[in-house]
Amino acid sequence: MTTVAMTIADSKTMLRRNLVHAKRYPAMTVSLLIMPIVMLLMFNYIFGGALKGATGGQKYIEYLTPGMMLIIPAYMVAGIAVSVCSDMTKGIVNRFRTMHISHSSVLTGTVLGSLLQGLAGIGVLTVVALALGFRSHDAGVLEWLAAFGLLGLTIFALSWVGAGFGVIAQNPESASNMPTPIIMLPFLGSGLVPTDTMPAGVKQFAEYQPFTPITETLRGLLMGTEIGHNGILAIGWCVLLGGVGYFWSTSAFRRKTS
Repeated sequence: MTTVAMTIADSKTMLRRNLVHAKRYPAMTVSLLIMPIVMLLMFNYIFGGALKGATGGQKYIEYLTPGMMLIIPAYMVAGIAVSVCSDMTKGIVNRFRTMHISHSSVLTGTVLGSLLQGLAGIGVLTVVALALGFRSHDAGVLEWLAAFGLLGLTIFALSWVGAGFGVIAQNPESASNMPTPIIMLPFLGSGLVPTDTMPAGVKQFAEYQPFTPITETLRGLLMGTEIGHNGILAIGWCVLLGGVGYFWSTSAFRRKTS
């Protein structure tokens, strides 16, 4: 068996391990599903009346939903960091080192498992948003596929960043705290209100951070608003974050397990 084929086979095994672990210990998965839904309900029903005037007459639930979809990829960074750190600190990785497997597959399986869980969570969130009145009148099948493709790319990229946090963390508690700045980024972009309503300084930060072009691309695909250069920026940010996260996490993993 070639090295590539062995890596793929081992990654599939680690993916199954990750999914079985999620099934046996569903607390993180349930939290992943419930928290974004609670936030969607809160912002729509508590703050929606005050904020809808900032969206140019658009129903606030329709403006809000694309931004809320990105809460899940951001929130998952902490989850995967804790998962990887738990494996690193509880000895299971040392057991894997004694086996004839591709060491990178340990991280790859966890990242792919997070990708599947994240897409499932976004699917549930979308159903809830539709029940609350979200309608995507201008989006066809291709637009929805492109939107979920971009969301999958975002989850994949941020999961590698989360894996990096998990590898370097000393314990699961610190691993859960390290990604806090990333978790806050969707709230400091255009996910909740347009950046034009923000004060100077905050507006510039919101416009140039990664989640704003991704949010605006999703909004363009689902709601028919102008995407412009945001599509290229969104993909570029995902590739950059994913590349940095991959090389950071795998190199740190090799150093710790060598």
